[in-house]
Amino acid sequence: MFLFDTIPWSSTLMWVAVVAGLMIANEVARSSKWASLALFIALPVALTIFVWPTTAGAGSSTGTWFHWVKVYSALAGCLGFMAIRFIPRLAKNRYALMFPAFILALNIFEAVIRDFQVYGLNGMVDGVFMVGGPWNIMNGIAGLLNLLTICGWAGIIISRGPKKDMIWPDMLWFWIIAYDLWNFAYVYNAVGDHSFYAGAALLVSCTIPAFFIKRGAWLQHRAQTLAFWMMFTMAFPTFVSSSQFAVKSSHDPVALFWVSAVALAANIAVVVYQIYTIVKRRRNPLTDELFTHLPAYRTVLEANKPLVPAAAAPAAAARATASAK
Repeated sequence: MFLFDTIPWSSTLMWVAVVAGLMIANEVARSSKWASLALFIALPVALTIFVWPTTAGAGSSTGTWFHWVKVYSALAGCLGFMAIRFIPRLAKNRYALMFPAFILALNIFEAVIRDFQVYGLNGMVDGVFMVGGPWNIMNGIAGLLNLLTICGWAGIIISRGPKKDMIWPDMLWFWIIAYDLWNFAYVYNAVGDHSFYAGAALLVSCTIPAFFIKRGAWLQHRAQTLAFWMMFTMAFPTFVSSSQFAVKSSHDPVALFWVSAVALAANIAVVVYQIYTIVKRRRNPLTDELFTHLPAYRTVLEANKPLVPAAAAPAAAARATASAK
C-alpha cells in the first residue's frame, strides 16, 4: 500500500474501536465537571507515579522528551479549558481567553520543532524508525502557517446548557482540515509506525465530534482525545509498535513527500484566504473574529450563544448584523 504496509482486518477493526473509544471517553469528559476532574487530574497523577516511569522510560518508543511534554501540555489544555468552562468570570476575561490560542500554538510549535529535528535523522531512533528528508521541512513550514492562522480567540464563548462546552466560532472547517492534514503529516513523518492510530484514528476521533456532535468545540475535542491517547500510549507503548494490531508505515519517500506536500498546500490556501478576508473586510487578526460573515460561523454562534431576553433582542440583532458586515 502507498502509506502503510498491509492492513489486516483485525487492525482495521481495532482502528474503528480506537476511534469509538476516544469519542466515548470525550463524551464522558464532556458530561460533567467531576468526570473531567477524575479523568484529567486523578488518573494522570496515578499514571505518573505508578505506571509511566516503567512503561515510558528511556529506550521506549514513548520515552522521548516530546511524548512527556505532549501528554502534560495536552492535560494542561484540558484543565485550562475546564477552568474557562466552569468559572464564569474567566469566560469573560480577555486574557483568560488567550489561553486556548496559546496552548494550541504551543502544541503545534512542539511538533514543528520535532519535524525539523527529524529532518536529520535516519534509522532507529528512540525505538522509532525514522526517514528524514525535505518533507520534514515542508511540513514544518505547514505547521508554522497553521499556527499563524489561529484567529478569533477573543470570540470564544461557553455554550448554553449543562455541558458548558468551550465554543470557538471563528475556528471553522477549513482551518480544522488544514490542521488535520498537517498533523497527520507530522505524525507520519516523525513516528510513522504510530501514524495509523496516533495520526489517522486520533484525528478522526476529534473531527467527527467537531463536525457532527458539537460544532464549534473542536479544540476541546482535540485536547481531550489527545490527552486520552497520550495517556494510553505511554502506558501501553507496544500497542502501536509491536502488538498484533500494529500497522507499519511504508516509509516510502514518495509517500512522505506527498503527505507533506498536501499539508503544505492546504495551509497555504488557508493563509491566502485569511489574508484576503483581512484585507477585504478590514479585520485585525490579533483582535477581531475574521469569519463572522460566513454561514458556518453564524450557525455555530446561534446554536451556542446565551439566549437574549425579549426586551434586549432588537439591540442584539442590530449588533449581530453590524458584526457580519
